[in-house]
Amino acid sequence: MASPSTSGPAPGPASRTTPGKLRVLLEMVKWEHTVFALPFAYAGMLAAPVPFSLSNLVWITVAMVGARTAAMTLNRIIDAGMDARNPRTADRAIPKGLIGVREAWLFTIASLALLVLATFFLAPVTRYLWPLVVLGFVVYPYTKRFTWLCHLALGIANGLAPGAAWVAVANDISWTPALIWAAAALWVAGFDVLYALLDRDFDLENRVNSVPARFGVGPALVISRVWHLLSVVFLVAFGVAAGLGVVYYLGVVVVAWLLFYEQSLVRRDDLSKLNVAFFTMNGVISLVFFAFVLLDRVIG
Repeated sequence: MASPSTSGPAPGPASRTTPGKLRVLLEMVKWEHTVFALPFAYAGMLAAPVPFSLSNLVWITVAMVGARTAAMTLNRIIDAGMDARNPRTADRAIPKGLIGVREAWLFTIASLALLVLATFFLAPVTRYLWPLVVLGFVVYPYTKRFTWLCHLALGIANGLAPGAAWVAVANDISWTPALIWAAAALWVAGFDVLYALLDRDFDLENRVNSVPARFGVGPALVISRVWHLLSVVFLVAFGVAAGLGVVYYLGVVVVAWLLFYEQSLVRRDDLSKLNVAFFTMNGVISLVFFAFVLLDRVIG
């Protein structure tokens, strides 16, 4: 539901030049947060039952950069009016006038072009499936208008990364990549519920749907923890289905502990460490999971 606040630079001549606008666009989509999704995509690629290929690595990276940038920019375009009313997000580039909607759409189209280009160098099935990925990016921002399950919608869209990477290199649509997709979706949904706690008052006042707005802080924490627990269950199921080794399961144990620690940072009466839980811990979790999948592949 919530996404990190993006404060653009103060309006000035630099932001009106082409390089200045490009810098604002890159800041708007928070490229540094690619660490949340890209390692998970690499993990899905490495776990697939195909030989490692440098070409696959390059084109998975291109596809991920294109897809994530398009998703973030679409979210900013669709939510521009809502962002302008929210004190936490009013400084984002579009509400502040640093970037026009037309420029944001051009950036989205260029990002989608990268995604489509990558499909011609990956498994043939990706040339037919990429519109479904984009559909998830378009649908998610609207779900917060009518359902508290918007967090799961975000998870389903963003959690595609590892499953899609598996399909993109193995040309295999089966339950195995669906399991890691489910694990990533519940991971994303769980931490998005935590981040939505910051916007609970705004959501209540503006009839924006979220788990914290619908059920309150305490129940929201419980739901987040249940989803993270289920995420671990799906990671185990994925390891079984993919035939991964002991090192992988050690990685799942570490991820489970990190999720437990992340949840311990956020309490009903103390949200002061929420940013640490969201930004730091989820980046660490993604990198740790990738590292253990890589080690399992190397050792196995």
